[in-house]
Amino acid sequence: MMELFKKPAALRALSACGALLLLTGCFLQPGKFDAELTVERGGTFGYRYDGEIYLLGLSKLAELGQRMENSDAEFVEQPCYDDGLEEDAFEERPCTEDEIATQKRDYEDELKSKAEEQERETEMMKAMLGGLDPTDPDAAEELVARLERQVGWNSVEYAGDGLFNISFAIRGRLSHDFVFPTMERVPMANHFVQLALREGQKVRMDAPAFAASSSDDPFSSMMGGMTGMFGAIMAASGDNGEDEDIPLFPELDGTFRLVTDARILANNTDEGPEMIDGREVLTWTINKRTKIAPTALIDYSPAS
Repeated sequence: MMELFKKPAALRALSACGALLLLTGCFLQPGKFDAELTVERGGTFGYRYDGEIYLLGLSKLAELGQRMENSDAEFVEQPCYDDGLEEDAFEERPCTEDEIATQKRDYEDELKSKAEEQERETEMMKAMLGGLDPTDPDAAEELVARLERQVGWNSVEYAGDGLFNISFAIRGRLSHDFVFPTMERVPMANHFVQLALREGQKVRMDAPAFAASSSDDPFSSMMGGMTGMFGAIMAASGDNGEDEDIPLFPELDGTFRLVTDARILANNTDEGPEMIDGREVLTWTINKRTKIAPTALIDYSPAS
């Protein structure tokens, strides 16, 4: 069984997992961060995020899949065996010219099929990234330029291998739902924080990406499962994680706070609200062991 996990196969598995995450929209992940949401009576809100965001489609995952497929491009003759009921049945023997020719045709057909499949996946990945080609070395800088045009993205720096260091801050009124992050021309992405307005001047906050694995959030569950799968593949392949070709993977580590002078109707913190400078503060410490995504319900109607 160990032979199934030689490094080329393991890297192809990593690439396939990365493509799955990208094509399902689960390709944005927080790394190390500090984030804060404020909700004020009367309906004013603010959101701030300082730290790392991983865009998995721009890491080495896409590149690895292409490189590993190309590395298998040399035909290798496979052994032939006798068949039948004789004593020497199933013993290895030299292949005939016709058998070798058949093997070559089958191999070339398989290469063609893989190339066509990879081309389809690349086009789907480009569509999910708003036209950006994840294998283009200039794609990251183009994405940085797009983000810096959007309101709230005060600082965006690309650190390589799919990692962005960002500083985001925005304020507004709760006249509509709010999600973070959004990216220009990217049709679908998993959100870190969501605000959903309810009747009666109430707002529900959910932070689905701020948990390693949550049964209530399919994207988070998928991400947790993929993390475990990647670790198992690398362990089985005998890789100690020091190979430069192995792509970075998000290390979830941060703090998320909700600060409000409004009424907290429900929340899932361990300790409940703490009073700081006349406001109630809910604090979630987020890491790879966090199983339940932060959530709260706030009544922001003016004080009577």
